[in-house]
Parts: sequence; structure tokens; C-alpha cells
Amino acid sequence: MPQKLIGILTSGGDCPGLNAAIRAVGKAAHACDMDVIGFHDGFRGLVECRTTRLGMDRFSGILTLGGTILGTSRDKPQKMPLAGGETMDMTAVAVDNYKRLHLDVLVCLGGGGTQKNAYHLQEAGLNVITLPKTIDNDVAYTDVTFGFDTAMTIAAEAIDRLHSTADSHHRVILLEVMGHNAGWLALGAGVAGGADVILIPEIPYHIESVIEALVDRYRQGKRFSIVCVAEGALPAQAPESEEPGPSVGVRLAQQIEAMVNLPTRVTVLGHLQRGGTPTPADRLLATRLGTKCVELIQEEVYDVMVAVRGDECVPVKLKKVAGKLKTVPLDHPWVQSARLVGTSFGD
Repeated sequence: MPQKLIGILTSGGDCPGLNAAIRAVGKAAHACDMDVIGFHDGFRGLVECRTTRLGMDRFSGILTLGGTILGTSRDKPQKMPLAGGETMDMTAVAVDNYKRLHLDVLVCLGGGGTQKNAYHLQEAGLNVITLPKTIDNDVAYTDVTFGFDTAMTIAAEAIDRLHSTADSHHRVILLEVMGHNAGWLALGAGVAGGADVILIPEIPYHIESVIEALVDRYRQGKRFSIVCVAEGALPAQAPESEEPGPSVGVRLAQQIEAMVNLPTRVTVLGHLQRGGTPTPADRLLATRLGTKCVELIQEEVYDVMVAVRGDECVPVKLKKVAGKLKTVPLDHPWVQSARLVGTSFGD
């Protein structure tokens, strides 16, 4: 008989590195004489008890594979969507399935929402461990999340490619990247790609300051500019209309062309940032987090998130993490470096 039985699921948006983390948990578990079963499509699979046995054969070839072999969803146990459009609290069903399967622990891979949902199940009596995943890098109490490095690399490479066409056509090109509440992705990609203006949710922008930075470049003889903007970036003065409008990138382009004679184009990366092969850094990070997770299970350390602190992977109480958001500090070294090389934040 195996020492322990682990259940594992992936929840929330997909991102590169999920399969690397599943592989790490699975292979380390089998090395420690534990069995692993996966739940399809996140917490919905737990509620519907849709499982798959994860034997060693399932981990071959998935280290570099994007997405998740288990599938994912944003459904919550405590607010599970039903066929008629209503929602129902299915927490008791999730708990019953956990017990019926004789699980020792449920491992949940996901971002901020997943941390909250996992904590909800912890409060319902389950042993839970989470791994921090999101391209937004906004999970609290961890230095970094897996998926972030890949998304940042994709966005920075997009800026590299936009430079040549912006230069050739003497245009302003806005690159809109993900990040509703935190600007880590726009900031990191913008600095790495040499963006001239970076707009993030943490620093409300003034359109006049943005235009001043762009016009100043043209006065210096620089005939193009790159603006990297997070989808959640907000103007310092809220718009009068509360009705949904165009995305921040489209809105900015319209304002720039209306206020000054600078040809402006927009590229929205969208889901491109979440797909494809994870970078070596994300594969390494996911592997470290996954193996540390199994070590903690061996020690029966539950109800924690496996966090990155410096060079170490350490357990952090899930109660501390749930509901918290890690945003960019205004004095963060990346912000300071960007300002010193002349990048405008529109403030």
C-alpha cells in the first residue's frame, strides 16, 4: 500500500509551467511511494468526482508542454455554476468526494482565486497545499509565481519585434499586456524591452504626461516610441462615462492621435502571453515548488502555500495568503531603474 494518496488539480487561467509542476509533484510522489490522482477541470472536477490516475507514464513529455493536461476552470466549490445559470454551494460534495477517495491531501495549482478557494476547503476540514501560479506575479508572500517569466519573455520579445516596424514607419506603437490589478508583467517586459513609456495600475497616469514624453522624443530626433501598458492601467482622472469602452490601449491611441499629430497603432497580446512552451526558468521553478510540496506532504505539513523566498522554497500559512494581492511598490528597484534610464510612467 502507498504511504499517502495525493489529489491534484489546476484552477484558474492556464499558464506555462503547470504541466512541469504536475510532473514534479507526480514523479517526486512516486519516488516517495505515494500515489497521485488528478481532477479534471479544476474544482469542478473535484465536485463532479472526475478523476484520472497519474502513473509515471503520464509524466513523459510534459515538462515543456504548455497548458495543463488536467484541464482547468474558474469555478468555485462554494459558488458552483449550474446548467440553468444559477450557482450552488457544493463544498459539502467536494469534502465528501475527498473523503470517499481516501485522499490524504489536495494539491491546488493556481493564482489568487485558487488560494482563496483552497483556503475555503481547508476551513471545511481538508488537508490542502497550494503552488503559486499566475502570469501576473501577484500572489502574496512569494517572490515570484511560475508562469510569470514565460509571459514576461513573450511580451519583451513582442516589444523587440515592434521596435523595427515602429522605427520604419515613424510611429507610436502601444503594446497592451495583461495585468488587471498588478503591473509586474508590463513593468518587467517594458524595462527588458526598452519601452519609452510604461503604464501600470499602481501609478495612475496623466495623458498629458504621456504625450509630453512622446513629443519630447520626437524633438530629440527619435522618430518612434514604444508604450507598454497593462490592461488595468488607469488615468489619474477617472473618465466621466461609466459605460464600458475600448481597452486602455485603444483608448490611449485615440487620445494621442486626437491631441497630437503622432501616428499611433495598438497591439494587444491577449492570450498569447499565457500559451506555449515555458521558459527554462519557469520549468525549474515549477519543478522546485512541486518537489518541495511532496517533501512537505511527507512531513505532514498541510494548509500552506509553497512560496519562493530568495533561494528557498518555504511553506507559508494559506490563511495569510488567501485574499491578499501583491502589487508593485512605488519604490521597487525595477521602477527606480526604469526612471533612471528615462522611462516615463505618465505621472
